Amino acid sequence: MKVAGWSMRDAGIADGDELVVDRGVAAEDGRIVIADIDGELTVKRLRRTATGWLLEASNPEFADVPVGDKNDLHIWGVVTHVLRAV
Repeated sequence: MKVAGWSMRDAGIADGDELVVDRGVAAEDGRIVIADIDGELTVKRLRRTATGWLLEASNPEFADVPVGDKNDLHIWGVVTHVLRAV
């Protein structure tokens, strides 16, 4: 999967990088995931909070995405490797 954007910059994921995604790895708290939320794909860190789940950006210029009861969330897989062309 190819990355478009800078929301995960501080996690070492840059615009144009390619991600290796494993659909067999459990999407647990703290893992970087590919998520489909309300029909939009995003790369974020999955966080459990006191009120539910949060898709956390790793760049302060981007907002975190709280996941509420009315959101349609599907985790496609867990990011296991980042590939960058030099």
